[in-house]
Amino acid sequence: MVLLVMGVEGSGKTTVGRLLAERLGWTFLEADDFHSTGNKEKMHKGIPLTDADRIPWLQAIHKELLVQTAGGKNAVLACSALKKEYRRLLTEGLQVELVYLRGSYGLIGSRLRARHGHFAGEAILKDQFATLEEPDDAIVEDVTQPPEQIVEKLLPRIRVTGTSSKT
Repeated sequence: MVLLVMGVEGSGKTTVGRLLAERLGWTFLEADDFHSTGNKEKMHKGIPLTDADRIPWLQAIHKELLVQTAGGKNAVLACSALKKEYRRLLTEGLQVELVYLRGSYGLIGSRLRARHGHFAGEAILKDQFATLEEPDDAIVEDVTQPPEQIVEKLLPRIRVTGTSSKT
């Protein structure tokens, strides 16, 4: 099974995803680790990614998810997964539970201004919100709370199916 933690940049996907993976004893995957150098350079310069940039990235993540689940492992994936089509590409053929971390533009913008050392900054946030197609099939959690509190609220709502082998 895959738990896909999605939202715009700065919504807390990585922090919440890591905490969930730790609590569940699952593998944690960070979608940013699958970006090409070119994609990272574009985002660092404030240039939004296009679908042509994103599709190979999504395919690489999907391939890794298939490897993980074929090996009997469950995974938590932190990934923006902004469009319904992106989520379809990521999850095809997999058992998936979707968690959407929702926050306001103002809150997330302030988080990004305080974040240092990440290749993506506030410059692409407007495009992320414009691209975002909010899911209608997700567990939705507001990001105004601390990550630990979000995780505590999410855990009882996650429908764990299949094996829950430790990694």
